[in-house]
This record gives sequence, C-alpha cells and structure tokens, in this order.
Amino acid sequence: MIELVPLPLPASADPIILKDFGREVKGVYLGALSPEEFKQVEGALYKYGVLPFRDVELTLEEQYSLTKAFDPEAETYGHGNNKVDDSKQSILRSVIKSFPRVPQVQLVGNGSIYGHEGIPEVAPKHPNHSTFHATHISQEDSDKGFTRFYRWHMDAALYEYAPPKVTTLYGVRVPKGEHQVVRYDDGTGDELSAPLATTAFVSGKTMFDILSPELKSLAVRSRAIYAPHPFVWMSRARASPTGLGIESEGLELPLSELPPWEESKQKVYPMLWKNPGTSELHLQVHPCAIAELLVDPLPEGSKHEGALYADGAHLKDLKEIRDLLHKMQRPGIAPELIYPHDWKDKDLMLFHNRGVIHTAVGTLNADQVRVFHQCNLAASDDPAGPTTEDVERWT
Repeated sequence: MIELVPLPLPASADPIILKDFGREVKGVYLGALSPEEFKQVEGALYKYGVLPFRDVELTLEEQYSLTKAFDPEAETYGHGNNKVDDSKQSILRSVIKSFPRVPQVQLVGNGSIYGHEGIPEVAPKHPNHSTFHATHISQEDSDKGFTRFYRWHMDAALYEYAPPKVTTLYGVRVPKGEHQVVRYDDGTGDELSAPLATTAFVSGKTMFDILSPELKSLAVRSRAIYAPHPFVWMSRARASPTGLGIESEGLELPLSELPPWEESKQKVYPMLWKNPGTSELHLQVHPCAIAELLVDPLPEGSKHEGALYADGAHLKDLKEIRDLLHKMQRPGIAPELIYPHDWKDKDLMLFHNRGVIHTAVGTLNADQVRVFHQCNLAASDDPAGPTTEDVERWT
C-alpha cells in the first residue's frame, strides 16, 4: 500500500489553497510497480498534480517504462525522438540532449558532464533568464542571489505532436547552494525565496478557479492556435520579466522563415483542459507559443452584460492576445500559489503535464554541475476540453 504524505510547503505558500496540491509518495519501487500500485499512483497524480519520490534508483529504461505506463500507445519523446538535437534553430537545443540507447529520455542539466549513460561529453546550460528575457537582473543583484523564473510552460512541442500526459524528472545530481530570491520585476514587488535551481509548479485548476466570472466565461469558450514550429518561431523573441509570455516587439520569425510546415500539423487546443481523473477544468495555455486566439460566441440565452467577446472573435494581434492571457495567468503564479521543489540527489518528480504549468528557476555557474533525466512522451490523443455542460455552467 503506497503512502501519500503532504508536501513540505515553503512559508510563502498558502496552505489552505494548496492543501490538495502535491503529495510525496512512499512505499513503492518505481522500477517495478504492481498493477495495483500503478493504479494508486495514477489516481494520486490526477488528484494532486505533482508527486515527488525521494531516494529513487531508476534506469533510463525504467524511467521510460514508467512514463509510458500512463499512455501505453505513446512511443516518442514529446518533441520527437532526436529532433531537438538535429535542430539548429530551436531554443531548446542548448538545454536537452537525447540519450543514445533510450532517445525518449533526455539529459537536462548544467556544466560539463563526462561519460554519462553513453554520452561521452556534453555541456548543457541551465535555462537562465539573461538569455531569454527582454530585461535582465544586474550582475550586482545576481551576485547577491536575486534571480527570475525562466519560462512558464507545459512540456509540449505544440506542433505535430500531442502534449504529453505526464512528465518524469529525475534528479541524478543536484548542485548545492544557498536559496535565491526570485524577483517578478513587474511592478508588483512580488518576490519568492526558492531553493537553488528549483523547478516551480502551479496548478492549472487553481489558475482557473481564481478567475473572475467574466474571465471564466472567456476561458471556457476559447481555443489557442499555436505557431508552427513554435520554439523556432520564438527564437529571436524575448520574454517578460515574470517568464509568463513573450514581449510584443515583433521579433517572432515570419512564417516564411520557419522550417517547412503544414497547416494540418498546427495545434489548436481549448484554453481549458479537462482532468481525466477528476473532470475538473485546468487553465492550460503555453503563453510563449500562442499565435492566435479563437473565441466562440456566448450560448443562446446567456447574459451578455459584462461578457468579453460575447459575439465571438478571432484574435490575431499578438499584443492583445498576450495582454489578455497575462491577465488570466498572472494571478495563478502569485508567490502563495507556487510549489518550488527542493531537489535532492535521486529525487524523482512525476507531474500531470496537462494539469500544471512549471518553470526552471535560478542561475547556476558553469562549475555547478546538475544532471537530470527528463522523460515525456507525445500523447496518443489530444487534451479534452470543456463539455457543453461546462460551457453552460461558466457562461
């Protein structure tokens, strides 16, 4: 029988709002879960969103098998096997490296890594806001321990491949160091004390639950159109200081300059994704990759007073879309709603990739070596959106 233990929340977190977010799992060997144990873990995942396991021994093959158990028909890494390695333009190329014998599992980390699982030598870079944001923290403040969120997202190619259902992230080697202070730098004065190089998580359910009625009505009627090859499309663009979306500076690559693409492979997804375990709605939009927004009109008989885009809309202006999305997502990354995981060697984090968004955090020096194994698999189906009953309820 597995044991589920409440997460050790930081002092900044609201224990009431996060009382049902995350559970540490004890009492199982992840390399060989029994059918009954897997069913319990799966149920806990969809209920709690993130499940850390401590002191885990896991081979590449076992990690792939564990991830695949949540979607047995899934075969390839979320961005396609070896495709990021082969891309010269994707912003992900410096961050991940496929393992030769299990290409569905990726090496992510920082510093010089030698002779690891069939990779002779590699020097991945921990994602740092200074390479992606429009503005940067000064070197002086960085030396004092100030940093930022990198990029809030769910793991997904958002072109050709369906978003993975789950991600497993295994901390083989975790650098030691003092906490850093994340600055939002958006005029609010918000800050968050976080462990060095943490991964921060927030609940898409909570993000939806705290919206105003007008924004809930908009969310339940909206679909996001993602750019083709979005991580190439955004390669010259620069992010906002919260890591929650791109600044509207016109730096996105024109579609004519992207690698060959097909309209049939573009992804159009509901703004809200339905949890398969709880049937709750989660606000799940990748704020950096969205290119257009489709809004359905209000259902017949709905009240139009105060409604946004009551007659429906097809928004193509990136600034309008991003400002609207920021208004919807920014409350959900408030310091009290964030779980920043305090990584230890051999931690494994299993998270519901269609129910939470997350970000890399912090700044590491070249000598702070970090070795993580990441696995997520392009799903065998697309996320389910709101039902007719959901639309009627929230409009």
